[in-house]
Amino acid sequence: MKILLTGGAGFIGRHVHAQLLTEGHEVGVLDSLRPDVHGQQPEAVERASGELTVGDVRDAAAVDRALDGVDAVVHLAAKVGLGVDLDDMDDYVSSNSLGTAVLLRQMGRRQVRRLVYASSMVVYGEGHYDCDRHGPVAPGPRRVEDLERGQFEPPCPRCGAFLRPGLVHEDAALDPRNTYAASKLNGEHLAATWARETGGQVAAMRFHNVYGPGMPRDTPYAGVAAIFRSALERGEAPKVYEDGGQRRDFIHVRDIATAVATAISADHPPFTAFNVGTGTVRTIGDLAAELSTAYDGPAPVVTGAYRLGDVRHITASSAKLRETLGWKPDYDLTSGIADLLKD
Repeated sequence: MKILLTGGAGFIGRHVHAQLLTEGHEVGVLDSLRPDVHGQQPEAVERASGELTVGDVRDAAAVDRALDGVDAVVHLAAKVGLGVDLDDMDDYVSSNSLGTAVLLRQMGRRQVRRLVYASSMVVYGEGHYDCDRHGPVAPGPRRVEDLERGQFEPPCPRCGAFLRPGLVHEDAALDPRNTYAASKLNGEHLAATWARETGGQVAAMRFHNVYGPGMPRDTPYAGVAAIFRSALERGEAPKVYEDGGQRRDFIHVRDIATAVATAISADHPPFTAFNVGTGTVRTIGDLAAELSTAYDGPAPVVTGAYRLGDVRHITASSAKLRETLGWKPDYDLTSGIADLLKD
């Protein structure tokens, strides 16, 4: 199968590219090599070995060239992260929503009918919560006054009691709580529309917190694992927001790559969302402590600081992906961090 991989020169893209080649696919790469993602390092081009089209997914002509002879598309290209401030909003919408729309339009014209779309756990907003009195409930927006006094756990919106976090499933209500999240959900909606109108097939892969070799360093859009690692490499303690108890699922980038490679060849309903995580609940504090130990660095510092656009707990069940496509992860957090040390 000939596959177009958008964002193929990026962190996740390079691992997906390698996995697709290992499985015998022919892979073309479309990447803008934008400096805020890749910096000025020329090796970004070298690492995107194979057919590379340097271009933006918003550029219909570049997309059309890259789609020549293609059977399927893996769409990773996106502006990622929570964002710096509201000045980022139009760039997120343009890069992610408009970029996806242009790609889908050109796919329709080229009659390419198979897509794996890189979505994110952030489309859920907060995860699943239960109140002992009222059962499953959705917490309201986080309030500055609660966060300022260190009250990080969301209360029941009906009785104010503390909630018990659990695993979210793909049929949960979607509630994006920052611009990046809204743009990723909009991409899902656009892809679902495209599938209905063309008879195409979309696997929307809702990635959890991805880490591993090649993580971006020292950019405003880096993930928490990359931020902690950069601090430790400078000899500094990782600075943990809130109280460190935020529940997450940290998944190694090579497990992401095998999930994507599995999805590109699988048969499933026209639009299907899959949570992609290990299924093991860890906390931000756990991650910081594991990295500090692995790097023989200073212990994490819990700061109590917060970002209003963050969510408290988001962990999801990946049972659907395991049962439907037969995928399973190879790394837990300890073995994944050991692999990261080789980078």
